[in-house]
Amino acid sequence: MPAETPPTFFSATQRRLIGGTLLLLSVGAAVAAVMLAFIVLSRFVGYFSGVLWPLAVAGVLALILRPIVGLFEKRLRLRRPAAVVLLYGIFLLLAAATLIIVLPPAVDQLLDFAAYAPSLWTSGTAYVEQHYPQWVALVQRELDNPTVHEIAEGLIAELKTMLSHSFPSLRAAGGGVLGLFTFGTHVAIVPVYLFFFLLARGGSLQKVGPNLPFLSPGVRTDIVFLLREFVGIVESFFRGQILIGLIMGVLLAAGFTLIGLKFGLIIGLVVGILNIVPYLGSIVGLAVTLPLAFLQPAGGWRLVGLVLLVKIFVQAVEGWVLTPKIMGQRTGLHPVTIIVAIFFWGTAFNGVLGMLFAIPLTAFFVTVWRLAKRKYFSAPA
Repeated sequence: MPAETPPTFFSATQRRLIGGTLLLLSVGAAVAAVMLAFIVLSRFVGYFSGVLWPLAVAGVLALILRPIVGLFEKRLRLRRPAAVVLLYGIFLLLAAATLIIVLPPAVDQLLDFAAYAPSLWTSGTAYVEQHYPQWVALVQRELDNPTVHEIAEGLIAELKTMLSHSFPSLRAAGGGVLGLFTFGTHVAIVPVYLFFFLLARGGSLQKVGPNLPFLSPGVRTDIVFLLREFVGIVESFFRGQILIGLIMGVLLAAGFTLIGLKFGLIIGLVVGILNIVPYLGSIVGLAVTLPLAFLQPAGGWRLVGLVLLVKIFVQAVEGWVLTPKIMGQRTGLHPVTIIVAIFFWGTAFNGVLGMLFAIPLTAFFVTVWRLAKRKYFSAPA
């Protein structure tokens, strides 16, 4: 007599429905756990931002300067502490030269630009009113609309809020003598952290695996891969992109000064440094230099053309010389990824500290994705 099939409490359709529901609940619980961890991390970073941002700045500087210390050790046959002290001495000499040669005219131009900005706005408004009165009438008519006026006020309020959240340390520094003293101590401790970070030797990543004998060979291989990819991305950005931005700042400042652009020194330096964030320097530079070149005394279309030539020349040098020579074959992060990461983590961690952590955090997630793609999504050989 054939064995009877034991009765089941749920039908096949009901079991599929229950399984799908449990899967959705599991995914929802995982997402909720990630969001909770993210909120806790954000609160932690925000609360201890005064402690963390000097460490972050020192770590980034150490990442950039460590090869120079190694070069001093190798070429000059110095011990590690002596090489670090020599680097500090060279930095002090360069800083003194900058204070004597570059800083006074840069500060003068910055103050003059701040005083000149209202007259530049007035000149621009007068030019538009004279040559394009129909556009002025259109804008005025739209601003008189209550809905458009309310939207404009909301955007202005959001911009003020964003600016206030973007510089929490500076806001605290301006909050009184105690806040200024605290901010000063945080800045002063950065060279101390940097000194000890530079004394530490960056060991080879291949030595990490043998030091983890308690893990399986596969896990050790994954950890070495994660560390190698993570360090490669972070180094390629901070060491390469910052150096490229500084060189571009010098080239732009020299070019703008030679063609006679007002405040060319300070504008060129700032625009070049802003190129650390891809496209940001180009956008800000064109938005500032073109109206200034057109509206300044003795300006006009000729000066606008010269500004564009300087910008094109520096971009060509960056694309054909600086990036291939400095960045090499390490592509690091995509420019769009860098832009989104800086704004995302800056908002998540409430200001500049989030922007400092943006690249390392994004590099970590990109590295995890590369590992997952290599292990689970690669086509079989």
